[in-house]
Amino acid sequence: MKLFLKGERCLTDKCAFERRSYPPGQHGQRRTKVSDFGLQLREKQKLKRIYGLLERQFRRYFGIADRKRGATGHMLLQTLELRLDTAVYRLGFADSRKEARQMVTHSHFFVNGKPVNVSNTLLRVGDEVSVRPKSQKAVSIMRSIENAKKRETPDWLDINPAEFKGRVKYLPERNHVTLPIEENLVVELYSR
Repeated sequence: MKLFLKGERCLTDKCAFERRSYPPGQHGQRRTKVSDFGLQLREKQKLKRIYGLLERQFRRYFGIADRKRGATGHMLLQTLELRLDTAVYRLGFADSRKEARQMVTHSHFFVNGKPVNVSNTLLRVGDEVSVRPKSQKAVSIMRSIENAKKRETPDWLDINPAEFKGRVKYLPERNHVTLPIEENLVVELYSR
C-alpha cells in the first residue's frame, strides 16, 4: 500500500510503488492468504511506518490512548496526530513527516514562543507552532509551503502562512485522519 513516506516524490511517476506494486523477489507476485494475526500486524506496522515510530514509542502511545476515555483506536490516532512533527507536516512547513522530524530536531520551530527540539512533544488545544525567525527564509520551508498549497490542511489546525504560524483549534477526530487505517485491528492486536 502506498503510504506517501517520500513526500513530493510519491505524487510523481518516480514513486517506487507506481513502478512496481508487488513485493520484491522471485516470489513477490504470488498470492497468499493472510491470517487474522497477519492482518493485525500489518495494520500496526503500517501505522508505525506512517508516523515514523519505533515499537517502544508506539506501545507507549497505545498505553496513553488506552488510559483515555473513549474508543482506544480513535484516541491512539488523536494522540499521534497531536505530535509536534505531525502537526508541522500537516501545517505544511515540511514535505514529509521525516523531514518535519528533522526540522524540529534542528530547532526550527517555536511552540508558544519557546524553542522546542523534541519531535514527540504533544500539543494541546490553543498551542501555537511558529517557524523560528532565522529559519523563515530557509529554502526547504519556502518550498514546503508552496507544495502544501496542493495538499489540504485539516480543519483542526489554523494556519497563517504569511506569518509562518499555525494553531491547534481543537482536538482532531477520526474523520480528520484521512489515512487508510483500520485502527480497530491495532487495538485487537494489543488486546491479545
